[in-house]
Amino acid sequence: MDMKSGTTLTIKGKISNDTDNFVINLGQSADKLNFHFNPRFNESTIVCNTRDGAWGQEQRENHLNFHRGSEVKITVTFEGDWFKVKLPDGYILTFPNRLGHTHLDYLGVKGGFKVSSFKFN
Repeated sequence: MDMKSGTTLTIKGKISNDTDNFVINLGQSADKLNFHFNPRFNESTIVCNTRDGAWGQEQRENHLNFHRGSEVKITVTFEGDWFKVKLPDGYILTFPNRLGHTHLDYLGVKGGFKVSSFKFN
């Protein structure tokens, strides 16, 4: 993956009917994450975080506007100092690029989310 400032990731998929959560990670590796996006259905929240060997302080968003079993499109724009996430209903959340990397080469998707397509613009 080659994600630089100004790049937008558009990811589409279906959320499993029986999942508690799923994760979309962007960064340098599985242990060096500039952006961790984790909708938690059992808590009705979205947790965003950073990982550099250890987890940073969580940022919680109480705007969980999609549900288990739904098909969703999520866009993540890397704006250098910030990540801007557009949720399926158009709501935008932001999260700071705490690690400061200008180039991201790792994308990981885990949990109850089946990716149907993704693209970088």
